[in-house]
Amino acid sequence: MAETQKPWNCKRRTLQCFIIMMSLWKAVSGQIHYSIPEEMPKGSFVGNIVKDLGMDGKHLSNHGLRIVTSKGMIQYFAVNINSGHLQISERIDREEICGEEEKCMLKLQILVESKLKLYVVEVEITDINDNAPQFPSKEWKIELPETATIQDKYLLPKAHDPDLGINSVQSYELTGNNHFSLVVQKGENVARQAELVLEKPLDREEQSVHDLILIASDGGDPMKSGTLQIHVIVLDANDNAPVFSQSVYEVTVKENIPKWSTVATIRATDLDEGTSGQIKYSFEDVTKKLSKMIMLNSTTGEIIVVGNFDYEKSSLYEFEVEAVDGGGLRDRSKVLIFVTDLNDNPPELTMTFAISSIPENSLIGTTVAILNAQDKDSGVNGKVTCSIPSNLPFQLKKTHDDFYTLVTEKSLDREEVAVYNITITAVDEGIPTLSTSEIISLKVLDTNDNPPLFVKSTYTSYFLENNPRGATIFFLKAHDLDWEENARITYSIIESQIGDSLLSSYLSINSETGVVYALNSFDYEEIQEILFVVKAQDGGSPSLSSNVSVTLFILDENDNAPEILYPSPPTDGSTGIELAPRSSEPGYLVTKVVAVDADSGQNAWLSYQLIKATEPGLFTLGLHTGEIRTFRFFLEKDALKQSLVVLVKDNGQPPLSVSTTVTVVLANSIPETLSDLSSISAPIEPASDLTYYLVVAVAFVSCLFLTFLLVLLAIKLHRWRNSQLSHSGSITFGGAPVSQFVGIDGVRAFLQSYCHEVSLTTGSRKSQLNIPKANHTNIYTPQQNSEVEDPILSTEDSDLNNGDLIIIQQAQPNTDWRFSQAQRPGTSGSQNGEENGTWPNNQFDTEMLQAMILASANEAAAAAAANPDGNSTLGGGAVAGTMGLSTRYGPQFTLQHVPDYRQNVYIPGSTATLSNAAGKRDGKPAASGGGNKKKSGKKEKK
Repeated sequence: MAETQKPWNCKRRTLQCFIIMMSLWKAVSGQIHYSIPEEMPKGSFVGNIVKDLGMDGKHLSNHGLRIVTSKGMIQYFAVNINSGHLQISERIDREEICGEEEKCMLKLQILVESKLKLYVVEVEITDINDNAPQFPSKEWKIELPETATIQDKYLLPKAHDPDLGINSVQSYELTGNNHFSLVVQKGENVARQAELVLEKPLDREEQSVHDLILIASDGGDPMKSGTLQIHVIVLDANDNAPVFSQSVYEVTVKENIPKWSTVATIRATDLDEGTSGQIKYSFEDVTKKLSKMIMLNSTTGEIIVVGNFDYEKSSLYEFEVEAVDGGGLRDRSKVLIFVTDLNDNPPELTMTFAISSIPENSLIGTTVAILNAQDKDSGVNGKVTCSIPSNLPFQLKKTHDDFYTLVTEKSLDREEVAVYNITITAVDEGIPTLSTSEIISLKVLDTNDNPPLFVKSTYTSYFLENNPRGATIFFLKAHDLDWEENARITYSIIESQIGDSLLSSYLSINSETGVVYALNSFDYEEIQEILFVVKAQDGGSPSLSSNVSVTLFILDENDNAPEILYPSPPTDGSTGIELAPRSSEPGYLVTKVVAVDADSGQNAWLSYQLIKATEPGLFTLGLHTGEIRTFRFFLEKDALKQSLVVLVKDNGQPPLSVSTTVTVVLANSIPETLSDLSSISAPIEPASDLTYYLVVAVAFVSCLFLTFLLVLLAIKLHRWRNSQLSHSGSITFGGAPVSQFVGIDGVRAFLQSYCHEVSLTTGSRKSQLNIPKANHTNIYTPQQNSEVEDPILSTEDSDLNNGDLIIIQQAQPNTDWRFSQAQRPGTSGSQNGEENGTWPNNQFDTEMLQAMILASANEAAAAAAANPDGNSTLGGGAVAGTMGLSTRYGPQFTLQHVPDYRQNVYIPGSTATLSNAAGKRDGKPAASGGGNKKKSGKKEKK
C-alpha cells in the first residue's frame, strides 16, 4: 500500500507545481494575481513578489517590504525578506475560508515603506479533493407498505462533500438487493439527488426487512466515497402519504433575533386516519453548524432559534424538512432562512504606518500615517467614511479600497502648535451610525526659524558718574520663540569707538544674562552719553540674531566745585582792585563776580553770598547774579579800601563752594586813585575769632563747674557741722533747706532743692520755715520722695535730725510769676511760647536760663550758709535782689519775673509732672508744656 501511495504523491506535487506556475498572471487593473491549491504545506512558494513589483532584489531590506494585516485577521502569507518570495505561513482550507463559493479569493496588501505605496495582491485558492462524501448518518431506515406499487420512488439521504466541481459528489451506487433500483438526478457537475425505485412487489410476510448499501462517490483523483446502510422495513398497507402545504418555505429574520424565537412553522397533511395519519417532522439533512442555530419541533413543526444569527458569518440558512406519517410515507419540503444585516459592528481602524514626530519645515504633502478602515457589516452598514477635524493642517486621502493616507496640507509652525493630537474618526452609514476614533499624537520638531527679539525696540538707561568698576548698569532681555538650543541666546556688544577709545574698554556684557557692566568709572564732564548696539544670537544652525540700540546717559554728580572766572586770582600774590566813586549812589554797580561750574543741572546752579566785608552794610551782592552794588552813600569815615569776601556755592548735595576776595577802592577820580595805589597793600586776613570764642566758652564753663563743686562741698561741710552741733546741743536748723542736688544738671537740681514756696517780694523776705506737720502740703508721693533722694549724701546725712525731718509747707504759687512775652528772658525777647511759663524753644535761651538758675542756686546756698536764721534773700550780693547775671538780662531781672517752670518738670522714676498749682487754685487746668495747642500744631505742620 505504501509503495502505491508514493508514486501518487510525487504525481500530485508535480501537478500542484504545474498549476502554480501556470496560474501566475497580472490583472489589467495593476493588481498582482496568484493561484494556488489549498492545503499546501507551510513555506510553500506562492510567487516572486519582488520581481512582480519591479523591485531590486539585492537590497530588499532597504525597501521595508511587509504585508499589512487587519485586526483580527489570520495572516496566511508571509514575505521572505531574503529571497523576496511570497510564501504560505498558515494552513489554507478552502472549504473553511470560502465555504461553497465557487471562486475563493484572498486579498492582501503589501506596503513598500521606502515608497510609502500599497500594492493589492489577490491569491485564488483552488479546490483539491481533500474531502470524501459523507452521509448525515451511517444508517437510514425507511418503512414501505407492502402495497407499494412498482416504480414508486422514495427519496434517499444526500451525501455531502464540501469540495467543488469534479471533486464533489458525482454518482450514487446501490448494492445488496434486486427489489430496488436507483435513480440519480444530476445537476451541473454534481449529483443532486438519489431516489430509491421499487422494481418488484414487496411481501412483508416473505421478507420484512431489506438491507441495502448506498455508495456516494466524487470525481476527484484519487476518487473518494462514502456509504450509507439502508434498512427497508416492509409495513402493512398505508395508501396516503403526507403532503406539505408549501414546497419551499422562505423566512426573513434579523440577525439580532433573540434565542428561542420561532422563525417559521411548517405544515403537512395526511388523509389517512389513525396512526397512518399521524405526522412527525424532522430534518432531512442537518449539519453541525445548522444544528447549533435552529431546532425543529417534531410535533408542531415549529422552527425555533437556539443560537445567535450573525449576518457577517452567514446570510442564508438552507435546509430540507421531512414529514413522515405513521405508515412510513413521507414528504419533503425546503426551508430558506434569510438573515438581514443590522448595523451592529462599529468600524475598525488599523494603523498601518505612522510617524511620531515631524520637522516644522516639512513640505506640504508629507505622509504622516497610513491606516485601514473596515466594517464587518455589509451594504450601507459596511460603508465607512474617515475624517479628521477641519481646523488641522492635515488632509486625509483615500487610496486603495479601505486605506487612507494622512498627509500635511499646510505649513507647520512649532511656535504656534508644538503637538498635534489628530483624532481620526471612522463612521459607517448604518442607522444608527456607529463610529470609531483613533488619536495620533504628532510632535512638531523645532527648526531655527525665529530670531531672538528684544522686549523693546530701543533701550535708554541712566547711570550716575563716579561709579565703581564692575558696577551693574542695566540688563537687556531677548526672547526666542524656538526651542532648546535654537532658543539659547548669547548677548554681545558690537564693538565701536567712543572718542579715541574702544567701547570694550568702557562696557562689558554677560553673554548669558544680558547684564551690562561698567569696566571703568565714568566722568560726566568727559562723556555724557554712550550709544552702542547689543547683539542677541541664538544657538541654532544656522544661527539667527537681532540687534538693538542702547543709549546710556551719564548722570552728573556734584563732584566739581565752582570756579571763579572774575576776578581772576592774581599771579603775583596781590589782590585785584575795583574802583568805586565816592559820589556813587545806592545801587551803583561796582563789579561782578563771574563763576562757572563744570557740573550740570542743579549741581551747576550757583549762588553768591557776601560772607565778610570791611564795612558791613556798605555793599550788597546779587544772590544769583554776583553783582556787587552800593547799598548806601559813601561817608567820609568809610575806609578808602574795602575788602569783600564773596562765597560762591553750587546747589548740589552736598554743596561745594569757593571764595574770593574783592578789594574796592573808594575814589572820586582816577588820578586820586593812582596816587593812593602806593599806599594800598594786600589786605591782611585777620585771624578768625571763632577759636577765641570757643576757648573762652570752654574756660567759662569749666570755671563755673569748679565753682559749683566748691559751693556744693562747702554746703556739705556746713551741714555736717550743723549735724554735729545738732547731735550735741539738740539745735534745730529750720532755715537751712535740705540739699537735693542730683549730679550737675542745674535745672533739675534747682527745682528739686526749692520745692518749698519762697516769697521773693520786698515785703516777704522773711518766711516762716518751721511749720507743724499737720499743716503741710507735699506735692510728691512717698514713692517719688524715695526716688529723688540725693545720691550724693552719705549714710550719716540720710539720718539728718535723727529722723525728725522738717516738712516744709509749699504755699500756693503766685500768679504774679507769669509775665508777658516781652518780660521773658531770651534773645531780644523773641520767645515764641505761651504765657504759661513753658520751657524756651531754642538752645541758646535754654543755656542762658540754665546759667541763670545755677547762679541763683549758688547765691541761695551762700545766703543760707551765711544767715542760718533764714532771713537772707536770694539776691544777696553787690546788688540786693538780683541774681548776679550778665548785663544781657540787666539788674532789673529779678526772680520775681522768672516763670514757674516747675509745671513742666519731669521727675525721674515717675510718670508725674509738676503741675501749675495756681491753675488748680484758680479752677483752671494746668497748662501743658506745649502752650497753645493751635499754635503748636501749626508749628509742627511747618
